Amino acid sequence: MMRHARGFGLVEIMLALALGLVMSLALTQVFISAKSTYMSQVASANLQQDARFVLSKMIEELRRVGMSGCLANIRDASLGGQFSSAIKTPVQWDARQQSLSLISAVVGNGSAWHTWVIHTDCASSATAWSRGRAPRLAPGETALPIHQQVYRFNERRGELTLNGQPLLSNVRAFTVLFGVADRGNEPGIARYTAQPDTGMIRSVRLTLTLFDPDDRTQEQTFKVVAAIRNRLG
Repeated sequence: MMRHARGFGLVEIMLALALGLVMSLALTQVFISAKSTYMSQVASANLQQDARFVLSKMIEELRRVGMSGCLANIRDASLGGQFSSAIKTPVQWDARQQSLSLISAVVGNGSAWHTWVIHTDCASSATAWSRGRAPRLAPGETALPIHQQVYRFNERRGELTLNGQPLLSNVRAFTVLFGVADRGNEPGIARYTAQPDTGMIRSVRLTLTLFDPDDRTQEQTFKVVAAIRNRLG
């Protein structure tokens, strides 16, 4: 008498293969979804890091805008009187050219590069010289480097430049508005405008929109406000 053979039938094997295939597809979808989420988070973090770097740099310079030493009266010995002309409007936004021009004091390790330098004894004399034209410091004098920084947004290339050199890519938009004081209540900010009276500027609002070129995350818009510490105009 023959015993019945024990094992898997064709139907059972096909069912096992089908279940394995379904599980494999499910795991693949989970892996793809997890990877997509991770890449989106990385792209978003990169946009935030880029924006933080650029906007922090601008805010630092905006806070020093109009700073020209400890004396209000400065003798202009710069080439063509460029310093006196520029310092009258130390912060300017050209909406047509989409450029922001800042004239501020140089601090830290950046003092080697400057547009002008002011020699002053902080008591009776202050003279502005063009870079490379200043004499040696007289006894009791200190040097205050001043530079002009021009940020320009190239919409066609999606690029923000600093003094003609690429600074940030993947820029969708860059705008500047000025918080101006109410003439009847100067300490307060009455409104934001793109064309202010220089002497009434109290703050600057920067808006920067960045995008991911690989479309892994949505566009992100960043807004910051920098208070002007030095009275302009």
